[in-house]
Amino acid sequence: MSLVQSPSAGHDRATGETDRAAKTPTDPSESDPFVAALERLRLAGAIFLRAEYREPWAYQSLSGPATAALLRPGTDRVILFHVVSTGTCWIQVDGEERHWASAGDVIVLPYGDQHTMGGVDDSDVVPITTFLQPPPWHRMPLLRHGTGGALTDVVCGYLHSDDVLFDPALRAFPPAFVVRPEGAAGADWVRANLDFALAQADASPLGPDAISTRLPEMLLVEVLRQHLATAPAADRGWLGALRDPVLNPALAALHAEPERKWTVTDLARVAAVSRSGLDERFRQVLGRSPIRYLTEWRMHLAEDLLASTDLGVAAISRRVGYDAEEAFSRAFKRTHGSSPGQWRSRHLLRRG
Repeated sequence: MSLVQSPSAGHDRATGETDRAAKTPTDPSESDPFVAALERLRLAGAIFLRAEYREPWAYQSLSGPATAALLRPGTDRVILFHVVSTGTCWIQVDGEERHWASAGDVIVLPYGDQHTMGGVDDSDVVPITTFLQPPPWHRMPLLRHGTGGALTDVVCGYLHSDDVLFDPALRAFPPAFVVRPEGAAGADWVRANLDFALAQADASPLGPDAISTRLPEMLLVEVLRQHLATAPAADRGWLGALRDPVLNPALAALHAEPERKWTVTDLARVAAVSRSGLDERFRQVLGRSPIRYLTEWRMHLAEDLLASTDLGVAAISRRVGYDAEEAFSRAFKRTHGSSPGQWRSRHLLRRG
C-alpha cells in the first residue's frame, strides 16, 4: 500500500501536490492518498458485545495486547470501536485528552490502546475484568455496570488489519476520536445495520464471531473517511508528513522505489533541501530518521508480500531493497521477533 503518490518521471514534485494548470480529478481517491488507502484496506472483525452502563460508572480496559489476545488470538493489536446507542459518555487514552460522545456517535480507537471510559457523574474507575466474563462466549455478552442511574447503552466491535495505516509506531490517527455519522441518513444506516447484526448474533448458538457481516468494515471505513475530511491540519505524524512540502516529495520517492539504495543525500535532493534539513524534518514530524523510516516501510511491505503472495523470502528481500536474503531475514527478525518464514506460517494459520 502506498499512501503517497509516486512522482512523475523527471520531476521532484509529488503528483499528489496541487497542479493549478491541471483539471481537478473527479475521483477523490486520485487526489487524496488517504482515501485511496481506505479503499484498499483488508479488514476482518465482528461486533462482540453490548454494554449497559448506569450512572455513575467508569472502568479501565485491558491493555492493547491483552485485548487483542482476547478477541483475536495470535495478534497483538486490534482496532476497537464503540457505537453509543443511548446516553452520554467519555473515553480517554492515558496521557491524552478526554473525548465525549452521545447517542449516535462512534468512538474509534485505531490502535486498540488501553483506555478509560465513564459517564457524566463522578465515579471510581474499576478494571473491566470486574464485570466482564472471559470467553468462550456462546452468546454475545451483555455487560452491566454502574449504580442504577441514567442509562448509556453501547455496542462494541473490533477489527483486525495488518495494514501500515494502523501501525502504532507511525500513528497516522490520534489514539482515540469520536465521529458522528453524517446526517439523519447516516445515523439511520448505522442504527439499522447494528440492529440486524445484534439480532443475528443473539440468535447464533456459536457466538458473535460466527455471524458473517461486513458492518464493522463498512462502518470503520466510513468513520475514518469522515474523520479525515473534518480533522484539523496535523503538524506531526503521517497526516502532517503528507501535507508537508519537504516530506511529501521525499515520502513519495521512498514509497515509489523502496528497493532503491536510498541515501539521505538522494532524498534531500528530491525534496530540494539540505541533508541536515531533511533529517531534522523527519525527526520533527515523524519522530525518526529518514533511513529508519525507510527500513520500517520496507518491513511493512515485506509483511504484505508474505501475507498476500506466494513469493519466496529471497524474492521478497529483493523487492524491498535487500540484495542478501540473510540481511533481510535479520532485519525482519529484529522488527518482528521471528523469521519471515515463521511469521508467514503464523499468519496463514490465523487466517485459515
